[in-house]
Amino acid sequence: MVNYQGKQVVIIGLGLTGLSCVDFFLARGVTPRVMDTRVSAPGLEKLPAQIERQLGELDLASAVAADLIVASPGVPLSHPVLRAAAEAGVEIIGDIELFCREATAPIVAITGSNGKSTVTTLVGEMAKAAGWAVGIGGNIGQPALKLLQQPSQLYVLELSSFQLETTHSLRAAAATILNISEDHMDRYPEGLAAYRAAKLGIYRGASLCVVNADDALTLPEQGADARCISFGGDVGDYHLSQQQGEIWLQVHAENVLNTKQMQITGRHNYTNALAALALADAVGLPRSTSLAALLAFTGLPHRFQQVWQQHGVRWINDSKATNVGSTEAALRGLQIAGKLHLLLGGDGKSADFSPLIPYLQGDNIQLYCFGRDGAQLAKLRPAVTTLTETMSQAMQIIASRVSTGDMVLLSPACASLDQFRNFEARGDEFARLAKELAQ
Repeated sequence: MVNYQGKQVVIIGLGLTGLSCVDFFLARGVTPRVMDTRVSAPGLEKLPAQIERQLGELDLASAVAADLIVASPGVPLSHPVLRAAAEAGVEIIGDIELFCREATAPIVAITGSNGKSTVTTLVGEMAKAAGWAVGIGGNIGQPALKLLQQPSQLYVLELSSFQLETTHSLRAAAATILNISEDHMDRYPEGLAAYRAAKLGIYRGASLCVVNADDALTLPEQGADARCISFGGDVGDYHLSQQQGEIWLQVHAENVLNTKQMQITGRHNYTNALAALALADAVGLPRSTSLAALLAFTGLPHRFQQVWQQHGVRWINDSKATNVGSTEAALRGLQIAGKLHLLLGGDGKSADFSPLIPYLQGDNIQLYCFGRDGAQLAKLRPAVTTLTETMSQAMQIIASRVSTGDMVLLSPACASLDQFRNFEARGDEFARLAKELAQ
């Protein structure tokens, strides 16, 4: 544990994470200063009165004079004020680094372009099924620092690339990068290599690394080493096995669970289950209770979730597909009796959409593109595309076209912030409209 007494601490970025950092320092007798680029920063009303605050812009003089800056993941290290502070020798970290310096229980650390919330939740459920006291948070649920307030035998953290950029003391008992595909290219103008470099930080000091046998980018920088075990679709220590038309989860060539017994479906969810099982095994959770948790798991909202079915038409909310790789995962191996009506659109974050093209072929697909990058997405296959300004307009058109056996799938390959508060709000609106229009 680190003594912060006498340190001049600046917290950049408020919200739930920023407030958790304020509470952390106040509990240790340190009064930090808060800065946020937003005038009406979320959580401002909960900020204790004695906390000095600078809103609307970041104050260069305060940043450079600080001993320690705790920066929100949403503020890039390339920001001129943070860059100047770094050049002045100020230590810049994030809330996850603060957490890692204090945590005494083992940590399971999970990142990836897609599936990390599902795997984080699954490992947490496996720990609960075993009767362990477990803290689950980070980029999902509670801010990590809040987890320190309750005794835990295990911490399960979902970590974003932004959080990993400012984390240096993570020594995970087990860590995984589930997959890597283009995401946040607006934040990583140097390209995929820079994004991957941030993700690879999760392996630093890890006792065991769970890597994706189907994605070489998930391997440590120097390649697989003695710490690595693998999961994958067809190969890996943990992989899927097809037998007589059925798919099994297999561990070291032993069948452990028939996917027909699971409540989640789709090849991407089966590989998520394998990754979660590998992580649970790595920290000593009993296999029997982990498998029981897998059987009980119904999936997370907004992740390939059926929200309505009527007249033989299924309406699937995959609003969490905020990047190309996630939409690829949803479309890979998808089998539909009728037509697929696919909703794409939003803010593409400067991504290359062309990897979607192979999944958009065939006679049984119709595309509906909307939002900021709708016109760019429409170029993927113009002949079968309807371009609208909003998702609502597209859904009204879809409702007049669907017939028995069809699927309406919102898997947008884009962030939602051009038209919605977040991906949850987009998914909720899709679900509401599905029920309203499919009469």
